[in-house]
Amino acid sequence: KMAPAVSMPAPVCLIENTPNGELLVNQEALRILSGITEPVVVVAIVGLYRTGKSYLMNKLAGKKSGFSLGSTVQSHTKGIWMWCIPHPHEPNQTLVLLDTEGLGDVEKGDQKNDCWIFALAVLLSSTFVYNSMGTIDQYALEKLHYVSELTERIKVTSSDDSDDSIEYARFFPGFVWTVRDFSLELSLEGHPITEDEYLDNALKLKKGLNKATQQFNLLRESIRNFFPSRKCFVFDRPASGEKLQRMEELDESELNPEFVSQARRFCIYVFESTKPKTLKGGYAVTGALFGNLAVTYVDTIRSGSIPCLDNAVLALSQIENSTAVQNALKYYQEKMEERVKFPTETLEDLLELHAQCEKEAVDIFMKRSFKDETHEFQTSLMESVQLSFEKFSKRNETKSRDSCNALLIKLFQRMQEKISEGLYLQPGGHHCYKTDQSEIVKKYSTHPGKGVKADEVLQEFLKSKETLANSILWADQSLSEKEKEIKAAQATTEAKELEMRVMEEAQKALKQKLEDQQRSYEENLEKMVEKMEADRKSLLEEQQRALDQKLKEQKALLDEGFKMKAERMEDEIRSLQREKKGTESSSPLSEQIETLGSIASMFLPGIVGKVGGMIGSKILAHCF
Repeated sequence: KMAPAVSMPAPVCLIENTPNGELLVNQEALRILSGITEPVVVVAIVGLYRTGKSYLMNKLAGKKSGFSLGSTVQSHTKGIWMWCIPHPHEPNQTLVLLDTEGLGDVEKGDQKNDCWIFALAVLLSSTFVYNSMGTIDQYALEKLHYVSELTERIKVTSSDDSDDSIEYARFFPGFVWTVRDFSLELSLEGHPITEDEYLDNALKLKKGLNKATQQFNLLRESIRNFFPSRKCFVFDRPASGEKLQRMEELDESELNPEFVSQARRFCIYVFESTKPKTLKGGYAVTGALFGNLAVTYVDTIRSGSIPCLDNAVLALSQIENSTAVQNALKYYQEKMEERVKFPTETLEDLLELHAQCEKEAVDIFMKRSFKDETHEFQTSLMESVQLSFEKFSKRNETKSRDSCNALLIKLFQRMQEKISEGLYLQPGGHHCYKTDQSEIVKKYSTHPGKGVKADEVLQEFLKSKETLANSILWADQSLSEKEKEIKAAQATTEAKELEMRVMEEAQKALKQKLEDQQRSYEENLEKMVEKMEADRKSLLEEQQRALDQKLKEQKALLDEGFKMKAERMEDEIRSLQREKKGTESSSPLSEQIETLGSIASMFLPGIVGKVGGMIGSKILAHCF
């Protein structure tokens, strides 16, 4: 089922930057994000104020205006602004554009605040665009000092003694440097070069051990090591003179054709290369999860702590999994209310609807939940659904009982009148009574809509009339003593037959419910295995990306003559290779199956351990 396309006519503030320098998440933005259930592709842009960042973001949105461009030297964008639009190339994804306030705003003059805006843009995006003017030289790189300061702003693990910076490339966004008003020729030593080669050349390291060289290399190494990919775009001046003051009003035909072509290439690259935002572990981020992610990071910063990726994933998994259980259970209850017409004719009818609604509810839970490693939340849903079903089942029985009793009272009304008139207390009265009773039972049996308690209610009703029937039998003077004994024995036999039928139906109902619980367990197990396999695949992709980046950087260091630096990376590469190999070969599924079965058996007595184990083995064999 495709999620409804988000509709935002204009950007809204996502993270407000208050006059006293406090960061706040905007509630309107959270409301919009909560309605986005599909993965989000997040593109953030940062850079010095008045460098044309907003224009590029409006181009990505396919609009002339939206993000405030401003036409004066005053910085327009405060905090981080957000615009969610349907992804132009991916129908089941939402493109989230984040425009940040200009760094180095002279009016604000808050360096620490700038650092947090920069860090948040990195933490929240899947593609990070740095926008600057003129050329990539030492001055431009010094303005990007925020990158080397990220080690003080972002932690991967909660451990105090670990060097998290070597892990950044696994979780950081792709890096794109856009150079505006570029007027140089793209050449190096007389040979033409690409924009990417221009950036790589600017990020080359210097040899030497003195402090100035180390400072020169620090930022370059940070950019090379922290981001999994790098890309560069240079842009000509878009227009001349006064036209620059009214960029929002200009048609493409009024702009420099080369600039228009460059902007188009930039947009195509962003649309085609940017992946959905993921959390550590490779978990895809939906709009709702993205909103909670922003709140988690901002709350951490406001508390004076440093955002930690591990802690964020843990906190978010608790929030998301709780919400996933609530949403799935609510769906189950609403659909049962909608689909079940009480009373159902048979228990099979109710169980069939229950199975459908539960399956759909589990799908809803699985789509939203993540990192439910102990299956605490999945088993909570299983238990809640089971308790809810039991309530529906009781209600079904009560409705059936009420319906059957009302029908029998109505059918017995004429007989009651005859009893009151004493018509059965005369010779031949017992025969008349039995004939009338048989007619009632026949009409009752063929009447539709009685539900699952039809025989049980009939048994109770006939049992309540036994004393009356015996009185009429023994008062009937047309029958001999022997005939009365025979008829009494027949009545007892009929009552026992009906009682046996009711008992058999009760046993059959119990068996059906236990079998349904086994079905529920097996379906949940299958969904759990599918989810774990998808999570493992995402983790492997994350590990492979990190490995590719490290190998690429190691080769670049060797090419540039930094053999010792390249050798120092060998430990990181081996560690990643071991980790990836462990993920490929690990098979914790049998333990997970046992865990789920053990917990579920506490509230699903229908689970048979051996059968569960056999089903688990079958699923394991299928997966591997």
